[in-house]
Amino acid sequence: MKNLQLNTEGKLKHFLSIDGLNKEILTEILDTAESFSSMSEQRVKKVPLLRGKTIVNLFFENSTRTRTTFELAATRLSADVLSMNIATSATSKGESLLDTIRNLEAMHVDMFVVRHAISGAGHFIAQNTAPHISVINAGDGQHAHPTQAMLDMFTIRQHKHDFSELKVAIIGDILHSRVARSQIQALNTLGTKEVRVIAPKTLLPSHVESLGVSAFNTLEEGLKGVDVVIMLRLQKERMTSALLPSEREYFKCFGLTEERLKLAKSNAIVMHPGPINRGVEIESSIADGPQSVILQQVSNGIAVRMAIMSLTMQSNGEPL
Repeated sequence: MKNLQLNTEGKLKHFLSIDGLNKEILTEILDTAESFSSMSEQRVKKVPLLRGKTIVNLFFENSTRTRTTFELAATRLSADVLSMNIATSATSKGESLLDTIRNLEAMHVDMFVVRHAISGAGHFIAQNTAPHISVINAGDGQHAHPTQAMLDMFTIRQHKHDFSELKVAIIGDILHSRVARSQIQALNTLGTKEVRVIAPKTLLPSHVESLGVSAFNTLEEGLKGVDVVIMLRLQKERMTSALLPSEREYFKCFGLTEERLKLAKSNAIVMHPGPINRGVEIESSIADGPQSVILQQVSNGIAVRMAIMSLTMQSNGEPL
């Protein structure tokens, strides 16, 4: 079946999910991001790659960090950026999603960056939008968050270089996390030696091993000898849904402490997609400590999203 994300030449047209993309495409994203990563140190933080193009941020879910980095990425590529206030837009007044898309298409836009609470929303828009428009998924339901996964891969590569020798542990709510799904797919596609997931049984999908991971129910076992520790945000609603007893109990069993981090390799890096619940998922001394690369992840989000935007536009005939 034809991959919706690729054009007839096998290049990125949309970026909706890691699933279905090969190692070469993911590596091209990382390499392109590398070329943008030093821009933040330059006096003029702009390149003219997308000059004259219009990018629309359609965020049906709140997200300050993701929306802001997409806005900065588009601005640094010299695109015009329109960020929709969904709370006051026509969709909140009864207009259908397709009607909103059609009206924006009539304004001659070139790209939609979409964040939506419903899984598959980005795919739906990509299937129904004009042929010249690219769609980037900024997070959909519990399905995927591919740009977050790629900025995480970029951060890992900066510190560890060779995925084939790495053991990576992802800790937290694997069952509901679109970030974890995308991270697992990206790590396996890039040839990571071992991907581990660590969580209470109530927060692990059934048959989780089919995702290409090793599953652990205790940090003491799962953290042994890992190179990368990725903490996931624990959503408050999990505490009221009988999946977990309390925040205190969760931290007692699955919170990352200095003592537990010693089980990983001495040069292991600690990551978190944010926002952080300090004292629930991770101790502040770890989040702010020498092994943490959490703020670097945020910085890298701009370069990676610039790379994805520029590559998808290139597939629509725009020279780089």
